[in-house]
Amino acid sequence: MTPRPLPKSPDPHRVVALLGPPQPAFPLACASEVFGNHGPAVPARYSFGVCTEHPGPVRTEAGYDMLVAAGLDALERADTVVVPGWQQPPGAEVPPAVTEAVRRAHGRGARIVGICSGAFVLAAAGLLDGRRAATHWARAAELASRYPKVRVDPAVLYVDHGDIATSAGAAAGVDLCLHLVRADQGAAYALRIARQMVTSPHREGCQLQYAELPASGPVGDSLAPLLDWLSGQLDQPVSVADMAARSRVSSRTLTRRFTEQLGISPGRWLLDRRIAATRALLEETDLPVETIARRVGLSSAVNLRRRFHEALRTTPAAYRRQFRANRTGQGVP
Repeated sequence: MTPRPLPKSPDPHRVVALLGPPQPAFPLACASEVFGNHGPAVPARYSFGVCTEHPGPVRTEAGYDMLVAAGLDALERADTVVVPGWQQPPGAEVPPAVTEAVRRAHGRGARIVGICSGAFVLAAAGLLDGRRAATHWARAAELASRYPKVRVDPAVLYVDHGDIATSAGAAAGVDLCLHLVRADQGAAYALRIARQMVTSPHREGCQLQYAELPASGPVGDSLAPLLDWLSGQLDQPVSVADMAARSRVSSRTLTRRFTEQLGISPGRWLLDRRIAATRALLEETDLPVETIARRVGLSSAVNLRRRFHEALRTTPAAYRRQFRANRTGQGVP
């Protein structure tokens, strides 16, 4: 299949990362890798910049300084504000100028995103009051203690409220940023970015699977080989029994491993992948629904339409129309 060229957006979505010393390097890299320039293979739909409260050298946890020229006024022009981690001495307050700038950006309609400990800035600004939020599992108790109005969920990889989003630690920042790209630009565009980054476009499970290893006893077998195999079998009818046979375990054992490692059943995981593949084909090709159904293993147009509506509360035809209207600037942004 040769995908149709992705249309270009006339105005890139402006993403500005708010930095503070000592700046964690990896969460910033997560945001810049997803929202930054990917070369000619991926048409640019985002512009990415950084700012800080006091422009100049910004110390990083990696041992080098970054020269940041833009101050907090850069947030006034951002469509999305990302706080890629925030490290301060225990008990230290987020500077009032920073919280005020973040509140002001949110008030005028910018989306505010906290990666890892960046959630502390959003909480200090009052944007998480009464809301569910994520942060690194090791700092979840601290966030809940300092900001009791925030409903901290220590398990999830990320939480997206539309106007506010937060993620767990480290690589969960990539999960959240790719999720936001899917929401903004569609599944096919997010997949192109993920391929450029050589990463999964959608990671399953929760962060507690990474929190601690048991002190003794066997570590559960990884599902990665099976998931890789399944990703190449979407056009084939695959049952839980087939998956179990591939893994050389019983169906009951396989289901338990999926629940423990991914938080969902084998059938749900496979259906989610098929729906994601359907979205990409609807966005990038003119293939009829019957052909798409066969390609993603949903057997018929009737079955695809039913499954698609259950997952997204819309029909494949309506999804394709709305996506293309949005891309050409005729639909709702």
